[in-house]
Amino acid sequence: MFTPRVAAASLSGESDAVWARRVAPHVGAAFLGGVCLDDATREAAAAMVADRDRDEFLPDDPVAFIAAELDALAGVPLQPGVNVRSATTEPIREAGVICAEHGAILEVNAHCRQAELREAGCGEALLADADRLTAHVQAATEAGAAVSVKVRAEVPGVDLSSVARRIRDAGADAIHVDAMDSESVVSDVAEATPELFLIANNGVRDQTTVREYLGYGADAVSLARPTDRTAVLERVRAATDEWFANLQPRP
Repeated sequence: MFTPRVAAASLSGESDAVWARRVAPHVGAAFLGGVCLDDATREAAAAMVADRDRDEFLPDDPVAFIAAELDALAGVPLQPGVNVRSATTEPIREAGVICAEHGAILEVNAHCRQAELREAGCGEALLADADRLTAHVQAATEAGAAVSVKVRAEVPGVDLSSVARRIRDAGADAIHVDAMDSESVVSDVAEATPELFLIANNGVRDQTTVREYLGYGADAVSLARPTDRTAVLERVRAATDEWFANLQPRP
């Protein structure tokens, strides 16, 4: 899906085209966003900004914002992606059209755990509602976009392997797993859905963490907060390149 097998993961209110250009020498992909697409998620994000002094992307027209940000990455040597939040399906389709036109991955956010976003029906709430989640994936694939779904481990009542199979069957290309403190869940998902490109996230900082996730079967690793630290990016890129250079083909 991309090389080198390192992705820069989205950071609310920070991961824009300027950020992606800065990290491009070290990564194979960069996920902009998260971008709230519908009224419910935009109201939730605005409340988080007002109540908690968070940074969020809240342009007047989120789909036009996505198009402009992707335009700004034309010619940059990386695979762009856009992490989007929506409680409803139609905005996913609209964003999917834009991503398809720009050769970008649309990443459905089934990951955020803030109460406001869960109550709006996205993030973890979407992860726990497989029917709505698969409808989102189908809408994006029908629009022609490559699709990733970002998920989180340790959500009560959610079996990530089962979720992975559902989104695979709905047409997803990738799953982006925030392993939390359950790193071995990456192995479970990799075994359940070898067809999906699996990006492992959480605590990726150095050779040890890179080798752990890739050893569990991940196809790539990602990092978010440390993208502002060049030394960390360089370590992760070097460790990932080394792993795949030395990986022996299966007999």
